Amino acid sequence: MEISRIILIFTAMLLLASAAYPVSARFRIPFSALLLLIGYLSGVVIGLFGIDSGLRWHHFKDIVFNVFLPVLIFESALNINIRLLVRNLTPILLLAIPALLLTTLITASILYFSIDHSAFPWVAALICGVLLSATDPVAVLDMFKQFNINPRLTVVMEGESLFNDAIAIVLFSLLLAIALEPGQQLSWHTPILQFLYVMFGGAVVGIIAGLLVILANRWVTDPMVFTGITLGFAYLTFLGAKEWLHVSGIVAVLGYGLCLGWETRKHPEENRFPLLLSIWQFFAFMANAFVFLLVGFTFTLSMFTDMWLAMLFGILAVLLARAIGIYTSLPFIGRIPGVEPLNRQQHFIIYWGGLRGAVAIALALSLPLELDSWYTIQSITYGVVFFSVFVQAPLLHPVLQKLKSL
Repeated sequence: MEISRIILIFTAMLLLASAAYPVSARFRIPFSALLLLIGYLSGVVIGLFGIDSGLRWHHFKDIVFNVFLPVLIFESALNINIRLLVRNLTPILLLAIPALLLTTLITASILYFSIDHSAFPWVAALICGVLLSATDPVAVLDMFKQFNINPRLTVVMEGESLFNDAIAIVLFSLLLAIALEPGQQLSWHTPILQFLYVMFGGAVVGIIAGLLVILANRWVTDPMVFTGITLGFAYLTFLGAKEWLHVSGIVAVLGYGLCLGWETRKHPEENRFPLLLSIWQFFAFMANAFVFLLVGFTFTLSMFTDMWLAMLFGILAVLLARAIGIYTSLPFIGRIPGVEPLNRQQHFIIYWGGLRGAVAIALALSLPLELDSWYTIQSITYGVVFFSVFVQAPLLHPVLQKLKSL
C-alpha cells in the first residue's frame, strides 16, 4: 500500500510539472519558483485532508542519490560542448576546485561562528558549506539564449557547475561519513587519500564505460536500441562504481557522459543521436522538476519562523564566499600564457549567476536524521535556494539586458 501511494505521488508530480512548464513560459514565471509553490500547496492540501503520502525520510536519500543525481550529472555532461570545454579548462578548473574549496571554507566558517557551536559543530558547518558550493546555472543559461551571450561564458558556467557538482557530492559523502562516526580516529591524510581514490577511481570507471558504449556505437544502428544501451550503462556505471568498486558513482557517470557527449559531437550526422539527446533531456527535466516539487512538498513555514536568522547568515555567507572565490581566482587567468582573460562584466555574471538549485536541494533532502544538525543544514539550504530562485535569478535578467555585449 505504501508503494502504491508513493507511485501515485510521483505520478501526480509528473503531471503537475508537465502542466507547470507552459504556464511558467506563458506568464514568464521562473519554472523552479512555480514548482516550489505547487509542491508547497500540494503538501498543505494533503495535510488538510489528513492523507498519508507514504513518503518517509529514508526514501529521499535512495531516490535522490540513486535516481535524480545520476540523471542530472549525466545529462549535463552529455550536452556540454566538449571542444569549448577543453579550450576553457583552465578557468573551469579554477572555479571547480580551488574556488570551490575556498568558498566551502569561508561559508562554513561564517556559519560556524554565527550559530551555536553546541548545536552546529564544525563538521556540520563544513557539510553545509560544501553543499551550498554546488552551483546550478540552468536558469541563467536559459536567459543566455535570449541575448547575444559569448558561448565561452556559457561553457565556463556549465563546466564549473558540472565539475564542482561532482566534487561537492564526493566531499559531501565523505564529510557525512565522518560526522556519523565521530569516534573514528583519522589522520590528516586519510580523508585526502580517500577523496583522491573515489574521485580518480570513479573517473576511470566512467571512461571505460564510455569507451565500451562508443565501441557499441560502431555496431548498433537502431536508435532505440542504442538509447537503451546508454541508459542501461549509465545506471550500471553508477551502481558498479558505487556499490562494487566503492568509488564515486557520480564521477563515473560524469566521465561516462563526457565520453558519450564527445562521440555525439564527433558524428553529428548519425540519426540515433537526436533521439538519445531528447530522451536524456526529458529525464533531466523531470529529475529537476521532481527535486523542486519535493522541496515545496517538504517545506514548512516553521522553517522561516524558527530558522530565519540561520537562513540569513547562510545567504550572506554564500554571497560573500562566492565573491571572494570569484574575484581571487578569475583575475589571474589573464596572466596564464595562452589563456584568454575574462572581463569584469563576465566576472560579475559568473558571480551573480552562481545560483543554488537542484544539486544543493538534492543533497539537503538526502541528509539522514541521525545527523543532529540535519534540520539546521536543510533549513539554511532551503533559504539559500529560495533566495536564488526568487531574488538572484529575476535580478539577473535586467543585468543581462544591460550587458548585451558580453
